[in-house]
Amino acid sequence: KFGSQVKKESYYLQRFQSHLDNYNRTEIGQLAPNFELAQLDGKKVALNSFKGKYVLLDFWASWCAPCRHENPNVVKAYATYKSDKFDILGVSLDQDKAAWENAISKDGLTWKQVSDLMGWQSMLAMSYAIRAIPANFLIDPQGKIIARDLRGDALEKKLSEVLK
Repeated sequence: KFGSQVKKESYYLQRFQSHLDNYNRTEIGQLAPNFELAQLDGKKVALNSFKGKYVLLDFWASWCAPCRHENPNVVKAYATYKSDKFDILGVSLDQDKAAWENAISKDGLTWKQVSDLMGWQSMLAMSYAIRAIPANFLIDPQGKIIARDLRGDALEKKLSEVLK
């Protein structure tokens, strides 16, 4: 009986340690972990293909009301700052491809969007220690995370600082 309790605690401690390790790996100042995921059309996009630009890595989902509420701010930032120096890569935590596609269209998300359609079981979400959405990471041209969880005016302010 005691042995099974130790195993159970050990499992939860290992999960916690894994989450902590992933969080530390995605702290400000760290290099953003590279990944490659498919877009709606099946074409793969790698994060390192954005090297040389500032990129906003934006985690969201069609079913997430706070995400959908924040999308107009992201659309505005993209319209204002999109250039050869700045882009956005959306990462959806959807499981329903049709809902994801509909939300992209309805919200006017014209930048690249990727997903493994695994929802909260997404290995990418786990590797970036995503526990709630919306979540985002601003990554500099060398691939270093320089800000995270920028919303509304904070996103606009940070982009105006780094893209001046």
